[in-house]
Amino acid sequence: MLLLRETTAEEALRAAARDHAGLVRDSHTGVVEPATLGRKFTATVEAALGSGLYVHDTLVAVAEKARQTAPETVVTDLLPQLPFLPKQSLSAGGHKAFTRGLSEFLHYYESSGTTGNPVAAPKALDDLVVNTINIGEQWARILDRADRALILINAPFAPAAYQFEKVLEYLQVLSLRPWVDNITGDYTRVLRLTRELGVNVFVGPPSRLLEMVQFAYRNDEPVPAFDKLLLMAEQTGPGFVRHLERLTGATAYVAAYGSSETGTTAVTCEEGNLHLQTQSYVLELDDDTGTRFVDGTPDRGELVVTTLDMGARPLLRYRTGDLVEIPGTPCPCGVATPLLRTLGRSQDLIALEGNGIRQNDFEAALWPEEHTGPTVLNYMLVIRGRAVVCLATTDVTVDDSWTRATADRVAPLFGGYELVLRPVEKLPPLASLGQYLGWKLSRVLDLNDARNWDRLPDPIRGVVETTLADIDATPGQ
Repeated sequence: MLLLRETTAEEALRAAARDHAGLVRDSHTGVVEPATLGRKFTATVEAALGSGLYVHDTLVAVAEKARQTAPETVVTDLLPQLPFLPKQSLSAGGHKAFTRGLSEFLHYYESSGTTGNPVAAPKALDDLVVNTINIGEQWARILDRADRALILINAPFAPAAYQFEKVLEYLQVLSLRPWVDNITGDYTRVLRLTRELGVNVFVGPPSRLLEMVQFAYRNDEPVPAFDKLLLMAEQTGPGFVRHLERLTGATAYVAAYGSSETGTTAVTCEEGNLHLQTQSYVLELDDDTGTRFVDGTPDRGELVVTTLDMGARPLLRYRTGDLVEIPGTPCPCGVATPLLRTLGRSQDLIALEGNGIRQNDFEAALWPEEHTGPTVLNYMLVIRGRAVVCLATTDVTVDDSWTRATADRVAPLFGGYELVLRPVEKLPPLASLGQYLGWKLSRVLDLNDARNWDRLPDPIRGVVETTLADIDATPGQ
């Protein structure tokens, strides 16, 4: 998986990989002892003493107690005594999170900046190995040696593309990782390689896949067909998954959930369910009623993450801002770790005065189970005042009657608002649009904040300006 010249480091790496692979397999069967996780938690607290992110006196007191507390109970006894780590603190803290010198990391990355300022997220040898095995042991249930995978992630400073490349190496699956220029958006070479190499697995965000499909339609290229879609980095609900499967003929999986900061906290199985990686994280849920540990029983709230395998950059009670649900049901795949369903980020509610619409609900209306005729490939919602403009790309040229009928189908979700659907030839790559819109989620741009106008590149901005002017000129139409 990794070749290291230094013999001692190489031997330590192999021993750590064997031990962690065994722990993952034990976790999948539900036999991990609380003491094992307790010892990892204590080591994490000790490592965090070298971080500048935390209230020093509080952390020192907890570390002292941890040394004297039984490993079976140390997590439940002491973790609640630590304060939360807000996203803003990590974003502002940057390199304060490090407990080792920069030369002790292998690769330097930063988060994408979609939910605030980019956060330093370098990869150390130990957390790279752990994260690779966590993902690989789950993906091994889906992939095999005959598969050929396209990793299509245009994010040079984020670790995702490299991390998934290492996972595929771990599984000995052929992969290619091309780059597509965000200005030209030319997928000619990617489409050619996909055909010539017989690529049958797509790894990346749905928006990048949709842009590639749109390019194929627009340039009379064959639409790429896959067997498996391993999707991540965007909110991808049932309607969206169904849409992608129709387009490509593949089975789609929301393949991984996490962030550059935390690593991968949940990974899919062959049943399409996300399993929490409880061997590497202590997870809590927080809402107005309080904070509690994720214990596998049904629950929902904001996910709070404590890392157990990131000694070089430990996170204690990190508030992710992600709304999640724990269904509390066993998975048919047999993996015993709790399931997780993502509900979006706390800011991912399409917030309208007197109304709130989940992205999943809108997509279920846009891409219904029974569908004939032209298809919306991708969309973006733009909000200003009481007007909502849905920009949409389509697989074929559409007329006004189709546009009106589609708008009428989704308009009931936007009670009290004027919804207009505008077909466009191309949407900008969402990953280029900055925080709150793009690499993570969502597809909503609020123009009530005048600064967001700058995130609409030409000619999209012109379409929006003209549409809003038409709405202003004909109120109620």
